[in-house]
Amino acid sequence: MEITASMVKQLREKTGAGMMDCKKALIKADGDMEKAITILREQGLAKAARKAGRAVKEGLIMAYIHPGDKLGVLVEINCETDFVARTDDFKNFCKDIAMQIAATNPLVVKREDIRAELIEKEKDIYRTQAINEGKPEKVVDRIVEGKLEKYFQEVTLLEQPFIKDQDKNIKDILTEAIARLGENIQIKRFTRYRLGE
Repeated sequence: MEITASMVKQLREKTGAGMMDCKKALIKADGDMEKAITILREQGLAKAARKAGRAVKEGLIMAYIHPGDKLGVLVEINCETDFVARTDDFKNFCKDIAMQIAATNPLVVKREDIRAELIEKEKDIYRTQAINEGKPEKVVDRIVEGKLEKYFQEVTLLEQPFIKDQDKNIKDILTEAIARLGENIQIKRFTRYRLGE
């Protein structure tokens, strides 16, 4: 199948990947747009994994104030070079993350940041709920694990569905940014302020 410039352009608009990467993915997928998207996502994961160990000492502290001036977010996002930190692409990524935090109120960046005692408390609550609902003892542990996974997706920033595209989570968006910008990027920390809290 012939890969046209309009196909490459369409894939680039959907994924944000480079022109040559889009063309190669379309060739590999024999013109199938969905397969090409999957190929690009897999390449992004591979690139992100290779960059994960590299030091991140530059970046931005992004501020976001929600309209009405009653809710604000500060988020620190690191990258490898000041050059990337000053690009519009990186700044837009940082703004999207700040807006995500404002909208969804996560507790932590990643699952490992949740205190063990908080996880145990949640497990106890879910176990008690399941027993009170009369669930058989042999399925209680599976119910608890399922509810705990849902809890992680709600309170962990990297696992939350992206507010602008519910088919992706924040980790996917981060991986795409790493692949696009060619540097390791880490969401370091954040603070969310609500007036009166």
